[in-house]
Amino acid sequence: MNTVRLALPVVTVAVRVIPCLDVDAGRVVKGVNFTDLVDAGDPVEMARVYDAEGADELVFLDITASSGSRETTYDVVRRTAEQVFIPLTVGGGVRSPDDVDRLLRAGADKVGVNTAGIERPELLGEIAQRFGSQVLVLSVDARRSPGTPSGYEVTTHGGRQSTGIDAVAWAARGQQLGVGEILLNSMDADGTRRGFDVEMLRAVRAVVTVPVIASGGAGAVEDFAPAVAAGADAVLAASVFHFGQLPISDAKDALRRAGYPVR
Repeated sequence: MNTVRLALPVVTVAVRVIPCLDVDAGRVVKGVNFTDLVDAGDPVEMARVYDAEGADELVFLDITASSGSRETTYDVVRRTAEQVFIPLTVGGGVRSPDDVDRLLRAGADKVGVNTAGIERPELLGEIAQRFGSQVLVLSVDARRSPGTPSGYEVTTHGGRQSTGIDAVAWAARGQQLGVGEILLNSMDADGTRRGFDVEMLRAVRAVVTVPVIASGGAGAVEDFAPAVAAGADAVLAASVFHFGQLPISDAKDALRRAGYPVR
C-alpha cells in the first residue's frame, strides 16, 4: 500500500511561540469565548516567568479598555516591559497615533489595534506612516458568520459587538493600509482548547503576505503544527500556558518534531 505524505509548507523563519496576557483591571484573566473570566495571576510576574521559560514574544491585551472607553493601563505595561527582554506587543484602547507613542515610550515594541481601526480605518495608515509598519499589529477578533462572503465576521469590543464586516476582506485591507502583522483570533475557539481554526487561517493566509499570528483554541501540543501548516507564522496561547497545562518548551518541541524551525 502506498503511503501518501503531505508536504509541509516551506518555513524558513523560526515559528514564534507567544503567550498572551489578557488583562482586566490590572490582572491576567481567562475565560471561554471571552466570557466567564477567571483570575490567572499578576501580569508583571507572569511576563517575567514566560521570558525565563523561552517565550519568543509576549502579547499584552487590555481586554476591557475599548469596551470601557478608557486608556490602556500604562503603568502595568511599563512594569511588564521592565521584566522582559523579548518583543512586547500591547493592545486595547488604542485610538490615535499619540496612544501608540505613549505605549512605545512605556516599553511596548509593537502595538495592536482592533476596535478603533474598524471605526476609522485611516488610523492604521496614520500609525504605519508615523512609526513604521513593523510597529503595527492588526488584531482581528473573528467568528464564523454565514452572512459574510468568506464565512467569517469581524467583532469589536472584546467580541461583544458584531460589525457585519468580512474578516478575510478586512485582513487584506489592513495589509493595504500598512499593518505589519495580523493577530487572528477565533472567537469561536477562544478558550475552548479544541484547536485553532485552521480553515480561517487558510482563508486569511490566501489574501495576505504579512505575518499571521494564530490565536484561539490551543489545548494540546498537537494543536500548534496544524496552525503553522495552515499558514500561521506564530502561534499564540493563553490558558494552556497560564494554568500550567503546557510548558512553552513542549510547544516548541512539538513544532520541531513536525519539521518546523523554532528558536
